[in-house]
Amino acid sequence: MNNKALVLVVEDDETICNFISAILTSNGYGIVKVSKGNDALSAAASHCPDVILLDLGLPDIDGTDVLKILRQWTGIPVIVVSARSHEREKVEALDLGADDYITKPFGTAELLARVRAALRRGQKDAGHLEPGEMSVGDLEINYEKRLIKLAGKVIHFTPIEYKIVVLLSRYAGKVLTHDFIVKEIWGPYTNEVQALRVNMANIRRKLEENPAEPKYIVTELGVGYKMAEEV
Repeated sequence: MNNKALVLVVEDDETICNFISAILTSNGYGIVKVSKGNDALSAAASHCPDVILLDLGLPDIDGTDVLKILRQWTGIPVIVVSARSHEREKVEALDLGADDYITKPFGTAELLARVRAALRRGQKDAGHLEPGEMSVGDLEINYEKRLIKLAGKVIHFTPIEYKIVVLLSRYAGKVLTHDFIVKEIWGPYTNEVQALRVNMANIRRKLEENPAEPKYIVTELGVGYKMAEEV
């Protein structure tokens, strides 16, 4: 990279912090390392990183509180990196504004892929881009014409199915919770999680070569769904 993307690593475990830093440095990223929540808030303000990797179990204040404060003033992409694997904790972090959630232990390829996805979202948000179309693999979405094609063939969706696909595509690479999707599609005073599952099953039958092993729309068990940014 000519202009290094800067990653703020917020991690109090020195071994894990050094592991993450080594991966990112060897792949051309700039690094700022802190081990406490309050230091993370200061570093985010002073260094303006492109992405923040945030552990939740910090020694001074909890990572969820760091996330809440960050979201009061910045949209910098935040990837939670935590040993907390309970679905409720993932949902809470995502609802508080995290862009992604990686559960420890994780692999090098997964970390780098999620950082790349967060950077792409950050660049898109910074430019306030509202693209007329997007594509991933053989899937093409033209928002202006309201057309969705797979391998050049137009796929016909019901109005609700189309809204769900478009919503996921607008946030490609980011996990959207069931609650968020339901409120965006059906409104704030409904509970249509079962309807969402039924519609998602229909969408996958139309988009996926093998609906049991989807590549375009991935399930985060108990949490929600994410459209892939690359396949």
